[in-house]
Amino acid sequence: MKNIAVFLGGCGTKDGSEINETVTLLLALDQHGLKYQCFAPDRKQYQVVNHVTGEVVDEERNMMVEAARIVRGNILPLSAFNADDYDGLAIPGGVGVANNLFTYFADGMQMTVLPEVREAIEKIHEQNKPIAAMCIAPVLLANVLKDITITLGSDECGPAKDIVMMGARHTATKNGEVASDLNNKIFTTPCFMLDSTLKDIYEDAYNLVEAFSKAL
Repeated sequence: MKNIAVFLGGCGTKDGSEINETVTLLLALDQHGLKYQCFAPDRKQYQVVNHVTGEVVDEERNMMVEAARIVRGNILPLSAFNADDYDGLAIPGGVGVANNLFTYFADGMQMTVLPEVREAIEKIHEQNKPIAAMCIAPVLLANVLKDITITLGSDECGPAKDIVMMGARHTATKNGEVASDLNNKIFTTPCFMLDSTLKDIYEDAYNLVEAFSKAL
């Protein structure tokens, strides 16, 4: 059975991994007969947001401890990740991911990527193993891996224009669609980059894993 690494960056769309995307991704992996192991950096997250008010609050939380809430505690620190042990990588989105794993929402085109995240993506790619990303997470791939094709939904959204400046190519997609860069084994889907329902997110996740699994 193929074994997939899933990278998380907290719990909750505004300051961590998007929960709907994460759960539907894990469900889709299970439905396709793929094992998975979730990882998160054992680090303080960028900020903590009250998801009722949308306001930043004066708290500190740990990315791995928070992400463990989604996966019933079955999580490992990203420092324990070894690309040799996994057949592919998947990364759900969330505003928090784009502040925690990489700093696109804080720093835009001057974004940085956590060193352990960058190294893991580079090693998986060097081993010609597939990578799947959802929602805003494809921006991370565009920054780390050059000359790839991804989707963020509409060609007109700001992140889509930014990733072209980073050297990637963008392809427009609708709900339920997947951008498959077969040469680079990169698979992406827009999720909440578009106006989406939970049903849309499930279809995105299922179709993403369907395409991704064929490259394993």
